Amino acid sequence: MKTKITELFGIQHPIIQGGMHHVGYAELAAAVSNAGGLGIITALTQPSPEALAEEIRRCREMTDKPFGVNVTFLPSVNTPDYPGYIKAIIDGGVKVVETAGNNPQQVLPPLHEAGVKVIHKCTSVRHALKAESIGCDAASVDGFECGGHPGEDDVPNFILLPRAAEELTIPFVASGGMANGRSLTAALAMGAEGMNMGTRFIATKEAPVHENVKQAILAATELDTRLVMRPLRNTERVLTNDAVERLLEKEKRLGADLKFEDIIDEVAGVYPRIMKEGEMEAGAWSCGMVAGLIHDIPTVKELIDRTMAESEDLIRQRLAGMLDS
Repeated sequence: MKTKITELFGIQHPIIQGGMHHVGYAELAAAVSNAGGLGIITALTQPSPEALAEEIRRCREMTDKPFGVNVTFLPSVNTPDYPGYIKAIIDGGVKVVETAGNNPQQVLPPLHEAGVKVIHKCTSVRHALKAESIGCDAASVDGFECGGHPGEDDVPNFILLPRAAEELTIPFVASGGMANGRSLTAALAMGAEGMNMGTRFIATKEAPVHENVKQAILAATELDTRLVMRPLRNTERVLTNDAVERLLEKEKRLGADLKFEDIIDEVAGVYPRIMKEGEMEAGAWSCGMVAGLIHDIPTVKELIDRTMAESEDLIRQRLAGMLDS
């Protein structure tokens, strides 16, 4: 399947594995790239630029296909060494960067000078237009269904993707609710040039997370995610557990007086405990509503091959058949 995204990134299939905290390691990125998609290493999961450089080297040993690195720009108490991370990406010969969070304008000149293509994650059309105006090569348009941070506009992909198609001239992929060939075919029909999957890739054999995490996704339905930190305008979609329900109770009780310090136990530093140790009640962790569409834990190759076969069948048989009849 050839789209503007496959041509832009030099990949076989229009499927991207989004950057995910304490999930986007070399093992998963390489598996996705080897299967014909675009694997992504998460830069800020690595404790330093030197560690990222080593992770890029490890990934390079596992695949000779293109892979990318996610760099997320968010306010933090201790600002990461962003110039160092960007240098590690360039020195490592990586040719695709997925940016997220705040405006990535300051890193575009050195990346583009090194021949790196940049795709920016956007939760609204206005953000995607801004990404286009500052020179991003592509956008990942994230609907309200997505795990992690869906923004504050609450627009689902059935509206957001066609709106992006009306406004953008750069290619974009659909993110949020993407799980299979139906997702890909629908995304293409609504104007996207491919799709980005996060939660679906966690529930694969190669995902370097604890088995408890994969089983939690497998057991969940589309009704089992919650939105936390809405009062702080830092909304995150997470899988429900005791810690999340406790957090929501605090938000309700404290109302306008809520401060980040009130919920720090439920959200700060919990990812290693959950993803590595399998402590599923440790706190809040990002998960999309797409959990309701996840019914197995295949290999990455099985997932991608199945997705592409299903999409091709839908396009060639079901949809074309409707016209023939």
